[in-house]
Amino acid sequence: MKVKLLFCFIFFMVFQNHLFSQIKGKVTDKDGTPLPFVNIYFEGTINGTTTNDNGIYELELNDSLDVTIVYKYLGYTTKKITPSIAQLPFILDVVLQEETLQLNEVAVTAKENPAIRVIKNAIKQRAENRKKLEDFTADFYSKGLIRIKDAPKKILGQDLGDYGGGLDSTRSGIIYLSETISKIAKSKNEFKEKIVASKVSGDDNGFSFNNASDVNFSFYGNTVEFGNQLISPIADNAFNYYRYRLIGTFYDDHNNLINQIKVIPKRSKDRVFTGDIYIVENKWSIYAADFKVTGLQTQILPADTISLTQDFIYSKVDDTYLKVLQSIDFQYGIFGFKGNGRFTAGYKNYKLNPEFEKKDFTNEVLSFADNANKKDSLYWNKVRAVPLTLEEQNDYQIKDSLEVIRKSQKYLDSVDAVGNKLNLGSLLFGYTYSNTFKEKFFTLTTPFANTQFNTVQGWNGGFGFDYLKLNKEKGTRLNLATSFNYGLSEKRFRPKGSLSYRFNNFSRPFLSFSAGSEAKQFNNTNPITPFGNTFVSLLFEKNFAKFYERNFSEVFYSQEITNGIYAFLNLGFEDRQALFNTTDYVLFGSDNSEYTSNNPLNPDDFENSAVEAHNIFKFSFTTRIRFNQKYLNYPDGKFNYSEDRYPTLLLGYEKGFASNTSSNNFDQFKIRLYQNFDVANKGRFAYNFRAGTFLNGENISFIDYQHFNGNRTRITRGNYLNSFFLLPYYNFSTNKNYFEGHLEHNFKGFIMQKIPLLNKLNAHLILSGKILATTANQPYSEFGIALGNLGWNKFRFLRFGYVQRHFNGITENGINVGLQF
Repeated sequence: MKVKLLFCFIFFMVFQNHLFSQIKGKVTDKDGTPLPFVNIYFEGTINGTTTNDNGIYELELNDSLDVTIVYKYLGYTTKKITPSIAQLPFILDVVLQEETLQLNEVAVTAKENPAIRVIKNAIKQRAENRKKLEDFTADFYSKGLIRIKDAPKKILGQDLGDYGGGLDSTRSGIIYLSETISKIAKSKNEFKEKIVASKVSGDDNGFSFNNASDVNFSFYGNTVEFGNQLISPIADNAFNYYRYRLIGTFYDDHNNLINQIKVIPKRSKDRVFTGDIYIVENKWSIYAADFKVTGLQTQILPADTISLTQDFIYSKVDDTYLKVLQSIDFQYGIFGFKGNGRFTAGYKNYKLNPEFEKKDFTNEVLSFADNANKKDSLYWNKVRAVPLTLEEQNDYQIKDSLEVIRKSQKYLDSVDAVGNKLNLGSLLFGYTYSNTFKEKFFTLTTPFANTQFNTVQGWNGGFGFDYLKLNKEKGTRLNLATSFNYGLSEKRFRPKGSLSYRFNNFSRPFLSFSAGSEAKQFNNTNPITPFGNTFVSLLFEKNFAKFYERNFSEVFYSQEITNGIYAFLNLGFEDRQALFNTTDYVLFGSDNSEYTSNNPLNPDDFENSAVEAHNIFKFSFTTRIRFNQKYLNYPDGKFNYSEDRYPTLLLGYEKGFASNTSSNNFDQFKIRLYQNFDVANKGRFAYNFRAGTFLNGENISFIDYQHFNGNRTRITRGNYLNSFFLLPYYNFSTNKNYFEGHLEHNFKGFIMQKIPLLNKLNAHLILSGKILATTANQPYSEFGIALGNLGWNKFRFLRFGYVQRHFNGITENGINVGLQF
């Protein structure tokens, strides 16, 4: 009983402190319209709160009732109030007046535009102002909200549900709402964040993805990484992209003169901002920023428009302006989905130039405190920087209440019962049986979904069965997969199966065993997709894909050994047989065209194969090194990402041994280096280099040669840095030394947007170069020029280019088309 009374007393005191230590109110303009995101703080500090969408605020008092409160909002005169507080909570409604701007009568000419003087000084002082903010710690608050309007009920026949219960009768409402409280630290290029509280509406075990590092935007750099690298209005080369107009001036609450300057792009489709920037006279630092960009400019395709607003407060102690509030508002629309959203970020308790130690920063960029997602509503009501709106309160209440029901086995079984019903589509495209509560899924694929054609098997397809067992809490994944393929012309049945298990979601140890029989391309990277080969074979009588039979069993293991270093091991046995064409079927043939043989070494030889029957054991070991790899350490998994500043290195060793034909045994050493990075505002450069050498490989099977990703279809799929444009598929395969290099620079609009008429395409100019050098061959090279980002509206994935190849003094020209995301 005493324990119960103690807890009741503690609860009462905490609750009483929350109720009676606040100043509450509403901020409006003179017409009574609520003003959202008004900065409210105690004079002499930069800490405070912000109004929500409805103009409501709650300001927590500490000790003294004798305070002066500052109300600051862009476009309105800053107001200071020293209230006479008799008791708490204290209601204080405030009306703000529109700012009266002063603009001297200055003849604004090309030489005398007063905005130019301000911007030039801001550019001159930019590096110094950036340096002041290079090293700091702060407390961070973020709230993310995404709404949807008139959501479709289905897409491609799949029921989309009600998004966790957040939709009303018009299928409109909140589909994502979350909040984050964290401690952040920054030192030059290093950043770290520890989330102490995380809340996701409708998910009591969820962790917010509203990270400080993702919204750490600074206009003190030459570019701002905002989807694309956008040009800062105070960049060194800003006058190449912007025009400026002084709107007016006013004084802030510290009697500093503020210049409000309109930022006007010279070319609307450049990677630039539109809006206003506020510059402090003499200090030449940023007082506020209010900009807009389009989804096209940022390459965030779903977005229509994005607004980025930043607000700074002067810190007298640090003699600088510190960012205290940032909001990102956006409208989106794609694939029938449309809506809007806002991500709000608040900063307080800054400490500039702390004495960091080297150990303070590691490759762990993000971590979570224990039980960060278990904070109760009392905690959130006390620390929340922006009060919840009624809409947000309702969303939390509804979804959190529904979550208990929706996690129950009864509910999940009822949902599965609807989705598990058989229909005509199940017979045509496959069927999945789900047991969501137990995290078990059974999938059956049908011949209709995977039928294809090649000249070795003819029309072929079959059934497949897949069993998946997850444990999301532990991060484990068990998968059993089988497939049964039958070629109508070959009259051959080929079974194949695999069993795999992922042990956790941190170092991700992964073990698999597979065995079976398959018709496999000589180049095991499959340079021609089954669909592509089917298409060019049936329509153009071009059977570029060449196959051999592989009967195999193998075991594979991979794991991250330490941060940034992954190991991949494979050991297997293969029995290999030659295959030959069994059909010359074609939909549209011609007298001047016919299929070639299945012999990649001699396409005109229909009698002999490129390989003799044999068996062999193969072992391979590859290590991947991502230099300075950063990672986000979530409680349920580790998520890695590479910095552009560093390349990725792969070192590999492959050995063939114990073959029944000893000459097939070999050793191969491989190395690969690749990277892509932004070149200031001039686009993105990428390279991919590979090299290798064979030991005792003079008489090995052609299957084990090093093959290169050629292309004779003029259509490129996947990564443009992994394949050539016009290279024959097997003409340069080698069992000796080799080197291949791919270079590409995408100017990302840097050039095209400056060319009249052509800038209307909104295309990206892309230059590329490729080289292949092998022992006993002259170097092979390709040079290409292409236009990317082609398409219509938001669907701009097409790439079209001209290619020229050079080999043995012969030049060949061609075109290349494909997709690029």
